[in-house]
Amino acid sequence: MLQSIITFFERYSFGVCAYLGEKFKISQTKIRLFFIYSSFLAVGFPLVFYFFAAIVLDIRSYIKRKRMQYWDI
Repeated sequence: MLQSIITFFERYSFGVCAYLGEKFKISQTKIRLFFIYSSFLAVGFPLVFYFFAAIVLDIRSYIKRKRMQYWDI
């Protein structure tokens, strides 16, 4: 049961930690731990930031895909 939950989140993760890790040259594990610990301390506010960043990154990748389709014509 726990393994299926972990697999689900790894498969459908938003890539926020990976993006921030590449941008700031920090390990993804440290960023994930930061989000986990700070969400306990700040009563979930970092989760709001995480989902907002996920939406922004998703829209950004969608725009890039559409832009590439127009230039491929």
